[in-house]
Order: sequence, then structure tokens, then C-alpha cells
Amino acid sequence: MRGTVAEAVLLRDYIESSLGWDGTIATELESRSTWENVRNALPWIESADWVAFASNGLHAEKARVYLGRQQPELAGRLAAADDYRFGEMILLKPLFAAVGLWKLRAVFHVKPLA
Repeated sequence: MRGTVAEAVLLRDYIESSLGWDGTIATELESRSTWENVRNALPWIESADWVAFASNGLHAEKARVYLGRQQPELAGRLAAADDYRFGEMILLKPLFAAVGLWKLRAVFHVKPLA
């Protein structure tokens, strides 16, 4: 079930309030898939010096792969993000990892339609 607040807004708020980031954050709210999110964020990404995807590790990796497929010349601007936090959701992490790896496997073997 989806929440009433977009994940992008939750992540933006967390980055600002909990991590103290006071720089610019572009928040894309129209997409319904990771592929669309990367595509719709390209106008911001194209003008950026570096790019970091704020998400869980496997989802961020999927976004990095999609950026490489959609705009290979921009993939060199990717910056490391804190994708893994020790102890986070420790009881559910094995299940999330298994499902995430299964989904990530599909990303590497099937090229999504634009």
C-alpha cells in the first residue's frame, strides 16, 4: 500500500532535517516507475556537476543503471551515496535483499521500454 506522501518528498525532508543538507534538492513527483523517474529528472541531471540518488541501496543501483542506459555520457557524474546504513531494518533486510536482488537481476537482463 502506498502512503499519502510521495517517497521523494519523504527523502527530501529527511535529507534536509536529519542530515542537515541546505543545498538544492530537485524533487520529481510525476513518475510511477524508476525508469520514468530517471527520465523525468534528466533536465536537472544534465546541468548538474554530480548526481546522487537518495534511496535504498538496490533501488539506487537500479536508478544508476537506468541513467547509464538512458544517457551513458551522464553516468560519469554519479556520486557515491550512503545507500547502506548498518542495522537499518535488520529483521527485514534479508527479505528486502532477496527481493531487491531478484528485481535488480531483471534490470540487467531486460532493457525496459522508454
